[in-house]
Amino acid sequence: MVLLQTLPTESSNPSLDLNGTAQKFAALRSQLAKHKLDAYFVPSADEHLNEYLPEAKQRRQWISGFTGSAGDFLISTDKAWVFVDSRYYEQADMQVDANLQKVCKVGLEDHQTVEEVLEELGQKASAQLQTLRLGIDPFTITVAQYRRFYAQLSASGVEIIPVLENLVDAVRSQSPWSEIEPTPPFGDQPVISLPESITGESVAKKLERVREAMGKKKAAILPVTKLDQIAWLYNLRGRDVECNPVFISYAIVTKTEAYLFTNTSRIDEAVRQALAGQVQILEYEQYIPTLRSLVIEHKNVLVAIAQITYGTYLQLKDAKAKTIDAEHPVETFKAHKNAVEIAQMQQANLKASLAKTLTLKWIEEQIDAGNSISERDVANKIEGLYKQQEGFYDLSFPTIAGAGANGSIVHYSNPNPACKLLNGELLLLDSGSQFYGGTTDDTRSISIGTPTEEQRDRYTEVLKSHINCAMQKFPKGTTGSQIDGIARSSMWQSGLDFGHGTGHGVGVFLNVHEGPNGISKRVNQSLDLGTINSIEPGYYKPKWGGIRLENLYFVKEVKKQESESSQEADPNAIPWYEFESLTYIPFDKKLIDRHKLNPQQVAWLESYYAAVVEKLSPMLSDAETVWLKQACSF
Repeated sequence: MVLLQTLPTESSNPSLDLNGTAQKFAALRSQLAKHKLDAYFVPSADEHLNEYLPEAKQRRQWISGFTGSAGDFLISTDKAWVFVDSRYYEQADMQVDANLQKVCKVGLEDHQTVEEVLEELGQKASAQLQTLRLGIDPFTITVAQYRRFYAQLSASGVEIIPVLENLVDAVRSQSPWSEIEPTPPFGDQPVISLPESITGESVAKKLERVREAMGKKKAAILPVTKLDQIAWLYNLRGRDVECNPVFISYAIVTKTEAYLFTNTSRIDEAVRQALAGQVQILEYEQYIPTLRSLVIEHKNVLVAIAQITYGTYLQLKDAKAKTIDAEHPVETFKAHKNAVEIAQMQQANLKASLAKTLTLKWIEEQIDAGNSISERDVANKIEGLYKQQEGFYDLSFPTIAGAGANGSIVHYSNPNPACKLLNGELLLLDSGSQFYGGTTDDTRSISIGTPTEEQRDRYTEVLKSHINCAMQKFPKGTTGSQIDGIARSSMWQSGLDFGHGTGHGVGVFLNVHEGPNGISKRVNQSLDLGTINSIEPGYYKPKWGGIRLENLYFVKEVKKQESESSQEADPNAIPWYEFESLTYIPFDKKLIDRHKLNPQQVAWLESYYAAVVEKLSPMLSDAETVWLKQACSF
């Protein structure tokens, strides 16, 4: 799931190659000299810590040429590096000019992290009795990231220099780039207000809960940096970021007041009425001045170090605020979906399941008829079916339709009209949608023609991993990292693994990637009641292809057995949780080796298929229902 930025292929200035990076690097190094810096760090995130960025804030993409949704860039006076995780190893190799910058594949033994590169640079500077001056835009990193950098790098002779002017923006605003590819406008799309029938909770009630949480921490001020937190808190949505229904803004909550800072010219009367008496609407540029003035009156500020920018933190410290480190209450509350939100997600994901299932049927029919179809044809089909559904708002990320070898590129997001689906290959189709009230994300891999034994074996192993995770019951307090190990266990027994997490949190008519919950070795957050998570194990082999099987699930409490309910309840008993699927799409039965499934896995799959038929059949024609029942038999 990656946003791609398209750059011009030709320049009116033939001496400047805007698709390359050498001229941009030279201009950026001039900025380093201007600010007396030895290196400059460019993360993926922007001032609101977005994963998916408005085009105007795609700085790392613009300067390096690497378009993945995650990854960092570092430049020194004579070298440059791009740091990517395993999802982007192949993509970075394809996009990055190795003559100008080095791809660091974080996680591989012979590849460095950004901290390790900086430590090495700092030690070289120290050997010459100098300090390495590392420039950062403090509004593009979290307080937590700054503290990690400081703790790891200060002993190596690295001095971190906050530079309020973003140096990539400075280069981008220079001629000739400013004339040929001017920075796009942002923050000008309309904002809508959601009714309580969609959100399940009023703005007043949400503010009441947030203030109660602030009071427990003795905090009088809560800055809110992240766009999905603001959208959730004020029951608003927008279109400033492609595929994410959020809008460029800041917010501040105090004991008695709440503020929204955005481009006020796009706030209509309906939104103003929805927030009347609850939220003051001010211009975006008033965020810092207002925050500083509030600190004078109320010293205690709650700071969630992973949810707030270091730039905001510096402003608080400069204003003599007393900061209180704590979890961000909005992030916590947003993750626990209420009954209305769960119902909205069930409706949205059923619509998406219908669209994906009909797409799989269409692909099968096209292949059986001998018609040639491309990755782009598949993407167009699924996107067209989404748009036919009532309440469609947008995609939740650019569609991934990777045929053959392209399926091994985990976030391959540029379906190619020239890349055809070929007999004997696999197709990986990962797509999602935003409906008015819900967000969807699901993936299926299918065989084109007759699958090979290797394809069947790998697919069955991935399916087993998915089933083992989906049917796992767990006690309250179980973390995402614990469940991640359970999901991988059967694949590990076969000597297989995948580089990404097993699953991520998902918002409700919000960002398709949402914290703090998830299923990953890096997530120590518990999988609490009402959280929504994907389960998406995979297998990827370069030049061979990829397999990923993804459903969304919400966490619910396990119903007590009748034998238990008849007995006296144990007041000290820990609640047990389980996953319930939001996604109902057949798996490819041609790729399933039933003999490799144990009885519990077979029972889960049969139960799941019965639910798929039950839920989708009322929305299908008789002929489509016949096809679905056949697809769900194995």
